[in-house]
Amino acid sequence: MTVAERAAREIDTILRARDYERLREIVTDDFVDHSAPPGTFDGADGYVATMRFVGEQLGIAYEVADVVARGDDVVVHAIARGRHDIPLAGLPATGRSFEMRTMHWYRARGDRLAEHWGVLDQLGMLFQTGALPVAGTIDARPASAAQ
Repeated sequence: MTVAERAAREIDTILRARDYERLREIVTDDFVDHSAPPGTFDGADGYVATMRFVGEQLGIAYEVADVVARGDDVVVHAIARGRHDIPLAGLPATGRSFEMRTMHWYRARGDRLAEHWGVLDQLGMLFQTGALPVAGTIDARPASAAQ
């Protein structure tokens, strides 16, 4: 197991325990979260604050589905589950549960994680919570076949 994979798997353990301060042990002081919410600051302090918000305010719990590691890079496919209990991005809380597919790419430097890129199915989450209405089905056939 690479250093990057070990650190990424430790994030899952830390989040399950809601022991956010332990994140400082596995990320660099100048950690950069390239997909942090607007207004979030870099560094270990920013990552701890973001993950505390995700766990405590959004109530998100992750289930790791797969991990792929190579050298200093590790990619984690996880399923995030939570409830839309607080206003978010100007949308009022709906109280509905959601399940969101996520991908997290971490890059290690030395024995700690230095960078993170996340891809989240936020549109799917908004549909599930009712924050956005589902307009109907999509006809994905080519235009010539749809006629």
